[in-house]
Amino acid sequence: MSKREAFLESVCKENVDDFLQFVQLHKVRTDPFDVEEVMQELSRDQREGLWGKLASLLQVVLLEVPPEQWEDAMDVESALNPKCVMAVVAGVTLVATVSLKILQDGDNYDGLLNIIHQLHDVLMSLPVTEDNVLLHIQMLCEAWWKKGLKDKNKFGHTAFVIALKKSFVLKKSGTEVQRMWSLHKVLLNVDYTSESGKHLGEQLVQCFLCPSFLRNEDGKRFMVFLFSWHVDFISLIHGTIKNKMQFFNKVTVSHVAEIYFRAWKKASGNFIERIENDCIQDFMKCAILLNRSSPVLRKVQQIIFYFHKKKIYPAVEKMLNVLYKPILWKHLSVPNFEVRVNATMLFTDAFPIIDPDQKIESALQKQLDMLMVLLFDENPSVRCNAILGVCKILARCWEVLPAVVIVDFLKKFKELASDCSSDEVRCTVFMHLCLVLDNVLSHPVLEKLIPKFKNSLHDSSEKVRVAFVDMLLKLKAVRAAKFWEVCSLDHLVVRLASDRAPVSKRLAELLFDTFIPTDATSSEWCSRCITLIEMSPIAARKFYMYADMHTTPDNMVKLILAIRRILNKCIQSNGDNTGINDSDKENSIPEGESPLQLEKDVVASLLEVVAVLWKSVDRALQQNEETQKHVYAKFGGVMSKYFIAFTDERCQEPLMQLASFMPTKAVATFSYSVLSRLRKMEPTASPSLYGQLLDCMCSWGKTASVLELINEWLSESLPDEQGQENAKRKVTIQVTAEAKPHLALAYLDYLLLDRSARNKVLALSQGPLKRLHVLLGNWKSRLYSHLNSPFADAAGVDIALKAFAFHGRLSTHLQHDLSDGREYLLSLEGTAVWVGEKVLPFLADGRQGDGDEEVDQARALAAEIIKTFLTVCRDVVLCLNDDNFRGHVLHLCSLVVLSESGYLCFPAVLMVLKELTASYSMNGNKPEGDEQDAATQCLAVVANIFQKIMELLARRLKKQPEEAKQMCQSALSGLDDFLLMAQACDLSGVFDTLFAIIIVEIRYALTKMTHPEEVITPKTEEDMPPLSGNLLSVILKSALVTRALLAEVVRSLDSDAFNTLTELAAVVHILAVLKHGGQSNECLKRAALTLQQQISTHANTDNDIQGVIYQLSMTTLDEILAQWAD
Repeated sequence: MSKREAFLESVCKENVDDFLQFVQLHKVRTDPFDVEEVMQELSRDQREGLWGKLASLLQVVLLEVPPEQWEDAMDVESALNPKCVMAVVAGVTLVATVSLKILQDGDNYDGLLNIIHQLHDVLMSLPVTEDNVLLHIQMLCEAWWKKGLKDKNKFGHTAFVIALKKSFVLKKSGTEVQRMWSLHKVLLNVDYTSESGKHLGEQLVQCFLCPSFLRNEDGKRFMVFLFSWHVDFISLIHGTIKNKMQFFNKVTVSHVAEIYFRAWKKASGNFIERIENDCIQDFMKCAILLNRSSPVLRKVQQIIFYFHKKKIYPAVEKMLNVLYKPILWKHLSVPNFEVRVNATMLFTDAFPIIDPDQKIESALQKQLDMLMVLLFDENPSVRCNAILGVCKILARCWEVLPAVVIVDFLKKFKELASDCSSDEVRCTVFMHLCLVLDNVLSHPVLEKLIPKFKNSLHDSSEKVRVAFVDMLLKLKAVRAAKFWEVCSLDHLVVRLASDRAPVSKRLAELLFDTFIPTDATSSEWCSRCITLIEMSPIAARKFYMYADMHTTPDNMVKLILAIRRILNKCIQSNGDNTGINDSDKENSIPEGESPLQLEKDVVASLLEVVAVLWKSVDRALQQNEETQKHVYAKFGGVMSKYFIAFTDERCQEPLMQLASFMPTKAVATFSYSVLSRLRKMEPTASPSLYGQLLDCMCSWGKTASVLELINEWLSESLPDEQGQENAKRKVTIQVTAEAKPHLALAYLDYLLLDRSARNKVLALSQGPLKRLHVLLGNWKSRLYSHLNSPFADAAGVDIALKAFAFHGRLSTHLQHDLSDGREYLLSLEGTAVWVGEKVLPFLADGRQGDGDEEVDQARALAAEIIKTFLTVCRDVVLCLNDDNFRGHVLHLCSLVVLSESGYLCFPAVLMVLKELTASYSMNGNKPEGDEQDAATQCLAVVANIFQKIMELLARRLKKQPEEAKQMCQSALSGLDDFLLMAQACDLSGVFDTLFAIIIVEIRYALTKMTHPEEVITPKTEEDMPPLSGNLLSVILKSALVTRALLAEVVRSLDSDAFNTLTELAAVVHILAVLKHGGQSNECLKRAALTLQQQISTHANTDNDIQGVIYQLSMTTLDEILAQWAD
C-alpha cells in the first residue's frame, strides 16, 4: 500500500494514531511525505471523500472531548486525551489549509466547509492565546475569507475579531496589526448601528490608544480607514482621543495628528464634513479656549500645528480658512487674556489664513493689521506670543512680504525692546530675533537695526541681558554683522566684569575669538590677555575662568607657559637673572631688546589668570603625565623667584594657589615656610590670608601637621588638667608662642567647610582625629564654668561655644565617613544628656542666690548652647539614619520646650522637628511592622511638641503682651520650613493645632470687646492679634501651606466643631485675611459657603456687639463669594 492510500485510510477514529503519524512526517523536512503533494495527486472525488472523512473524524473527537474541557481533562485517563484531540485538530487544520490552497473552480467543497465550521466553533469556544493550533485556525479563516467562498463574512469577521483581541494582549502584536489591516474590508459588511456593530466599535476605538497601532504603518492605515467605516463612529473616535489625550506623550500626539490628517485627506462627502466640523474645528476651539495651565493644551496645539505644516496643499489652506473664520478672529479681541494668547499662537502659526481661490490682498492686509494690534496688546503674555509669531512669519515669509511691512514690524520691535512694563516682553524680542537671523535675506536690514538695541546689554533684568547676548552670539554665528559694532568692546568687558554667571559665560563665549583667536600664536594670546587685564582685571579673571569651555587643555597650557615667559621677563627687568637665563635659555632677553616693564596690578592679574587657567586644566594635566611634568619643570625653577620678586599682597594669593597645584619639591623653599606662616598668623586673620596656605598643606599631603597645630593650640588653651594631660600625650617642639584657640577653630572651620580639604582631613588615620575629637569635647567643662560665672571673659565664652559646636560637627563627619559602629553617635548622645542635665536648668527663671543680671547672662548663654547643639542635631538627623539618636533628640526637644525660657530656643527646635519629620516620613526604605509603628509614634511626638510650642507661646503672650510681636517674630523664624515639610509629609496634628490656636486667640479678642465700634473685620495679618497675625503671615508665604490650612478649616466646619457666633466669626476673620492675601481656590469657596450657612442660624439684627459681629461676618462672606458670582 502506498503512503497516499495509507494516509487516506488513516483518516478515521480507529486509525487516528496513523493519521497523527502522517501529520508528524509532514513536519519533518527530511521525510519525503508532504500533505500538499498528496492532495494535488488526489482526484476530485478522492479530495471530496477525504474532506468528508476529516469532518467526521473531527466531529467524533470533539464530541468525546469538547474544547471547553481540554484544560480540565488534561490529567484524566481516556481513549482520547486532550493532547491527542488537539493534535487531531491541528492535523485537520493542516489538511484543510492545504486543501484551500489547491481548491479549483467547480470543486464541491461542502465537506471542507463543514470542517471550517467545526474549526470555527473550536476557535470561538477557547480564550485568546498564542497557541499555534488556534493561530492556524485563525489563519485558515482569514484565507477562506480572502478566497471569497461560502460564509466568508462569518469566518472573516471571526479572524478579524480574534486579531483585534490579540493585538491588545500580546506583547509583540505587530503581526496581528498587519492581519487586521489585511482584513479591514470585513468591516464593510458590519452594520455599525446594530448592537454587535456598536460592541465591535467600542473595541475598535481602543486601537487609537494602543502604541502597537500608533507606531505601525499598517496600524495607521487601519485607523485612517476606521474614519470611513461609519460617519457616527467618527464622534466616538474623537471623544475617546480627547478623553485620553492628557496621558499622551509628544510622540503619541504626533502620530494621532498624522492619523487625523490622513483621514481628512482621504475622506469625502459626509465623512469629510464630520471630520472638519466635529474633529478639526473642535480641536481649534479647545486650542483657543483651554486654560493655559491645562495639560491638554500643548497637545491639542500640536495637532493643529500639524495641519498648519500641511498648508503646502491648497486644500488644507482652504479648509483652515473656512474652519478658522467663525472662531479665530473674534477670540483675538476677547477680554480674557489667556484666550487671546492661545488665539494669537494659532493665528501666527497659521499665517496667512487665506482662501487660495480668492483674492488675498485685502485679507492679508487685515491680518497684518491684526498682528500690529497684537504686538501692543495690554497684556504682556499676548505681546510676547505676538512677537514670537511675527518673528516666525518674518523668518518664513521675508522674501514675499512688502518692504514697508517688514520695516514697520522692526520699528515695533525697537519700541517693544524698551517696554518698561514687562521684562518678559523685552526678553522675547531678543530671543526670537534669532529666528529672523536664520533667514539670510534679513541680514542687510537687521545689520542696521540691531545696533539700536545696544543699551539692552545693560538692561536691569538679567534674563533680558542673557537673551541679548544670545542674540549677539547668533549674530556672530551667522555672520550677519560684527557684534563689536553693535556693542563696543569696552561695554562688553564692563558687563563681563560686573554680571553674574548666566551672562558672563555667554560673554566669554562671544569674546573668545577676540582674545584667543585660533589662528594666532600663544604670544599673541598673551598680548591680548594683557590688553584685557588693562581694560578690566575682573573681566579677565572671569573670561579665562570660562575659556576652557571653548578650547582644548593643550591651548590652555600653551597660554599658561606664554604668560610664564612674560612674568620671567618682568623679573629680568628688575635686574635679577639668576637661575632663569642660565637654566631657561628661551626666556633670556635677546641683546638689544629692552626688558619688559608691567604695572604691579597687571602682573598680579597675570598671576591670577595663570591660577585660574591651571585650575581649569588641572584634571586634564593629571591624566597627561608628560605635559604635567613639563609644566612642573617650567614653573619649578622660577616659583621661588616669583615669591621674592612679586611681594604685593595681590600677587601672593595666586602664587600660593599655583604652589598648591605643584609638588612640594617643585616649591621646596615656600613649602618649608607655610606651617610657620600659619603658626605666626594673627588671631584675627581673615580666611583670605590663611585659606590658600591651608589648601597648600592639604594638597601636599601635610594635613596632619595642620591638625597637630590645631590640637596644640586648643590643648594649651584649656586651663584645667585635661589640657595638660593632652599636652603630655604627644611630643611637641617647644616654641615660645602664645596659643591661638580662636585661630585654631578658624582653621578647623575652613578645613571642614571646603570639600577637598575635608576629604584630606578625613583621609588621615583616626588617631589624630580622635585626639581632636576628645579635645573639643573637653571644652564642655569650660562652657559649664562660664554658665556658673557668666561675667567671665567674653572671648573665652565665644571660643568655648565654638569648640562645642565643632565637637558636634566633627562627630557628624567622623560617624558618617569613618565609623562602622555608633562610637561618635554615642558621644553625641552623651552630649545630649549633658545639655539636658547641666545646661537646661539655667533656662529656668528665678534661680536662688543670683542677681537678675547674672541670671539673664547665664540664661542667654544656656540658650546659645542649646541652640548650637540642636543645630548639630539637625545636621545629624539629615545625614545619618539612626532611630536611637532621633529618640534622644526628640526627648531633648521635649525638655527644652517644657522649660520656662524654652521659647528662646523655639526656632532651633522647629528646625530639628522639620528634619525629624522628613526622616520619618520620606525615608527611601519605608519601615514595616514594628518599625512603622515606632515611626508613627515618633511623628505623633513631633506633633505633640509642636502643639506645646504653640500653647507656650500663647501663654507667654498673655503674661507679656507688650513684648508680644517681637517675641512671636523671633520664636517663629523657623516655622515656615516646618509647615512646608508637615504639609508635604501630611503630618497629622499640626494644622489642626495651628487652626485651634488662631481661633482661640481671635475668639478671646472678640469676647474682650465692650463697644460695637471695636468690632472690625481684618484685611491683613497686621489687623489680627499678635500670635494669629504672625502665624498667618508665615502661612501665607506658601500656597501649599495655605491650602492645607483651608482644608483643615473645611474639615472643622463639616464636623460642626463650632457652636457659638464668636467662634464662627473667628473663622470668618481667617478667611478674610487669606482672601486678601491672594488665596482664592475651591477650598476657600467651600469654607465660605459652609460658614455662611452656619452663621445664618445665629441671625442677629441688633446693634449690640453680637449683632455687629453677625452683620460684619455675613458682609465679609458675601465679599469673599462675590469673585465666584459669575
